[in-house]
Amino acid sequence: MKWANKVILNLVIGLLLVAAGAVLRVTKSEAHNLITAPMDTRELPEETPANYNIPFADVTVTSVDGLKLVGWLVPSKNGAVVILQHGYKSTREEMLNEAEMLYRHGYGVLLTTVRAHDHSEGEMITFGMREVGDMDAWYQYLLTRDDIDTKRIGMLGNSFGGMLVIQYAAQNENIKAVVADSAFSSLNDTVSTSLTYFTDLPAFPFAPLILYWAERETGFKLEDIDATKWVAQISPRPVFLMQGGADVAISASSGKRLYDAAGEPKELWFEPDLGHVDFDSKRADEFERRVVEFFDHYLLDKE
Repeated sequence: MKWANKVILNLVIGLLLVAAGAVLRVTKSEAHNLITAPMDTRELPEETPANYNIPFADVTVTSVDGLKLVGWLVPSKNGAVVILQHGYKSTREEMLNEAEMLYRHGYGVLLTTVRAHDHSEGEMITFGMREVGDMDAWYQYLLTRDDIDTKRIGMLGNSFGGMLVIQYAAQNENIKAVVADSAFSSLNDTVSTSLTYFTDLPAFPFAPLILYWAERETGFKLEDIDATKWVAQISPRPVFLMQGGADVAISASSGKRLYDAAGEPKELWFEPDLGHVDFDSKRADEFERRVVEFFDHYLLDKE
């Protein structure tokens, strides 16, 4: 009987070791997939501003570490320009609705990309640690333009792009107004929601292991990615935050966390029934009115 128990125990231990090994392999693979985007795996734009009857130019900049980044520049009629930054593993095409809307109201638009997205170079995504330098490369490009009033630059970002514009504006006081749609407040806050959405794996027990592998590969720490710290540094410049209560990609509490951390002036538009970055499509008229009024007030009315 003791012999049989020993065999069963060894069998159970063996199965647990096999399962543990499988979990480690799966989580390491998922972590690598989350933070890398080789060109042959990417979503790429199928439309350009021309599909929206908007004049534009293809533009490129070079990041501080030598990566070529691609963008579109839509000319300004009022001297002001808004930088539009798309979300995680998305493309410039995501922001064409916003570009068309802003152009109709006289604004210039710079539709930017960051490393490992769209047709831009690079393969690793670092959730802002290196991408913030990419945003600065785009800002420096705007400074070379003589058709833009560099005292009238705003930013609007979706999701990961919303976090990036908050992060960059915190470092650059010359960004005069920030709009963030469905930005995540921090990786600590949103990790369970985001990992389940992007990997289809339950948060427990996979999230801690995926984060462990991601930290090892990128070199960043989970606590480094915290937009609540960055948004607090933007005041007295204004921040307009949007968050849907039915968001399944990030924590639905992210907008409130960012709002609570921000200084004045600040505004939060919370819609309980909206999902991730749904404002421009499902509340289109109100989105246009509120965003345009915000930029008109802070980019045009004030010197």
